[in-house]
Amino acid sequence: MLLGAIADDFTGATDLCSMLVRGGMRTVQLIGVPDADAAAPEADAVVVALKSRTAPVRQAVEQSLAALAWLRRHGARQIFFKYCSTFDSTDQGNIGPVADALANALGSGFALACPAFPANNRSVYQGHLFVGSVLLNESGMEHHPLTPMTDANLVRVLSRQTDGTVGLVPFAVVEQGAQAIRRAMTALKEQGRRYAIVDAVSDAHLVAIGEAAEGHALITGGSGIAMGLPANFRRAGLLEEHDSTTLPDVAGHAAVLAGSCSRATLAQLGYARDHVPVLTLDPLATPDAAILTEQARTWMNGKLGRTPVVIAASAPPDAVAALQAKLGREEAGALVEETLARVAESLVRDGVRRLVVAGGETAGAVVSRLGVHSLRIGGEIDPGVPWTYAEGSGQPLLLALKSGNFGAREFFLKAFAALEQ
Repeated sequence: MLLGAIADDFTGATDLCSMLVRGGMRTVQLIGVPDADAAAPEADAVVVALKSRTAPVRQAVEQSLAALAWLRRHGARQIFFKYCSTFDSTDQGNIGPVADALANALGSGFALACPAFPANNRSVYQGHLFVGSVLLNESGMEHHPLTPMTDANLVRVLSRQTDGTVGLVPFAVVEQGAQAIRRAMTALKEQGRRYAIVDAVSDAHLVAIGEAAEGHALITGGSGIAMGLPANFRRAGLLEEHDSTTLPDVAGHAAVLAGSCSRATLAQLGYARDHVPVLTLDPLATPDAAILTEQARTWMNGKLGRTPVVIAASAPPDAVAALQAKLGREEAGALVEETLARVAESLVRDGVRRLVVAGGETAGAVVSRLGVHSLRIGGEIDPGVPWTYAEGSGQPLLLALKSGNFGAREFFLKAFAALEQ
């Protein structure tokens, strides 16, 4: 194992895996912290997917440290803490506390932080995170039901979460390439900074940042930085060339489950309604997972097999706010996750073998319910979203776990078309 990664949600883990596979690394995603005596898969990179993004801080830290211990035990040469390209994290955490704990465990006094992913319209300029042409706090993320992002200045955001200090490697330095970035990070470390937010507005910047991070014990950020990591191992003579995107053919019905309330997912649902059957569940009217699941089962009757079916509990911000006001924020999220996990179980039982899941929290609930313990990573559908082959579910199953913010408007239909090519 060359690279060991810890991801704070399941869709983010597959996003990172996809980037590493694209760079020629054989990559396996593990679901949750493996048992202490579990053997490591035969892979160049192993990504441990946790459901820790919105967990209590103490739990997120404990799970991340357990994953780190397992990865180090199996020889990982470098550790990557992967979080969302929209830096989803409240002022209490969990990005800062988890990064602090990992850095302390590794004896690393410094780490870079860069969530940029220009291919999906996420860029960092002068320390501010942009979604397309607007600041993060004007992108819709300010309405996120669990991690509302109301400040685009990542130096400020991360500073509120750590007892260390945070510096910036600005655009003008990043433009000069890997050596300039490395010098700037060294200077910040010598000044006593614990973290450096690093600007990036292009893939070339991400490659340079990855090169500059060669030899760093800990890297933190979005999957974009991984663009430059395989070449580091290749230059060191540690990584051979691989074609690792082929997955087994799996026949069966196709379905989509959507729990994300992001603008991107809502637009994808709108497009899907013009082409395939779509059911939108209403947790506000029926706040009972068992009843909602039965509604979905009744609706599915006779629809599986002809086209993909789409079942969603996604809603615009006002409806989400109303549900949270009625049930509480955590209870509302748990209701949606439990409902869609039950629906997923029913779909697989009824012969669905190709399943797209939209939303990190939803994906975590679904794969846990299905008993999936690892994912083999295939080719990309859209940037950051690959098809994967699920192992441990008891049935052959292809899964695409999509971050709520990722994918083109036609993503849901495009995903299944990709399997026929």
